Amino acid sequence: MSQANLAQRRKMQAGQGFIAALDQSGGSTPQALAAYGIGRSEWSTDDEMFALVHAMRARIMTSPGFTGDRILGTILFERTMEQDVAGLMAADYLWAVKQVVPFLKVDQGLTPEQAGVQLMKPMPGLDSLLERAVQRGIFGTKMRSVIRQAHPDGIQAVVRQQFEHAARILEFGLVPIVEPEVDIHCPEKQQAEELLRQEILASLESLPAGRQVMLKLTLPTIDDFYEVFVKDSRILRVAALSGGYSQAEANALLRRNHGVIASFSRALAEGLSARQTDAEFDAVLDGSIQRIYEASIT
Repeated sequence: MSQANLAQRRKMQAGQGFIAALDQSGGSTPQALAAYGIGRSEWSTDDEMFALVHAMRARIMTSPGFTGDRILGTILFERTMEQDVAGLMAADYLWAVKQVVPFLKVDQGLTPEQAGVQLMKPMPGLDSLLERAVQRGIFGTKMRSVIRQAHPDGIQAVVRQQFEHAARILEFGLVPIVEPEVDIHCPEKQQAEELLRQEILASLESLPAGRQVMLKLTLPTIDDFYEVFVKDSRILRVAALSGGYSQAEANALLRRNHGVIASFSRALAEGLSARQTDAEFDAVLDGSIQRIYEASIT
């Protein structure tokens, strides 16, 4: 293990702060750009769309307040990993300049809902993507499934699929973030969370000795419901997604879940606009970073 990798692991395990999720994919990019004030009329091809969202992400990453003092890690989209930020490859820029640990989104989207859940689509190119991630200096990965109903078989399938891929990712020396999101509108959200916790605890038993994963979970109905994971040595860190809550709502819930840090995407970018001056943009982002940071260190 390299010195950089050791330093990144120490930061992720013991550092104070949160994870910035800048990994909107093709399906969610139009919504992210719309929230940023860039409408569909401003691009005509996917390449133009991705260039616009890369400019948005680069503006966030190069903002003065975006540093490792309050941000532990950043999740990148595959295209972002292969692009420059301020003259450096994205992961190199994050670690060398900002002291922020780089992660990569590796899932390819979701399958249609079945048994109350959406599994991840097949990932036939996962090994080659992981090889590139290692070459690019990526520390870990993230992959997302969605739980929409408290269906035991569906939730079991989600967790099993996540941990099967996690085992492969660990073989490449990367740390996987397992993200089985529970839809905040799930009619039996608490029951779904109980089933999910049970399945994750069972799947952790299959991890090779000494290996760790991270978890990214929906903010739970019961405060400190995931405390068992926060205290588990097999889990490097437990993060929470904003899941459709506003930044203020997500921060309020996060404060009540001790030891859990934020991994926000839409909530982090809330209030940012392509029309803002750099001073305005930096001030809004800095305020959001500070509020999310404070909620993450309870």
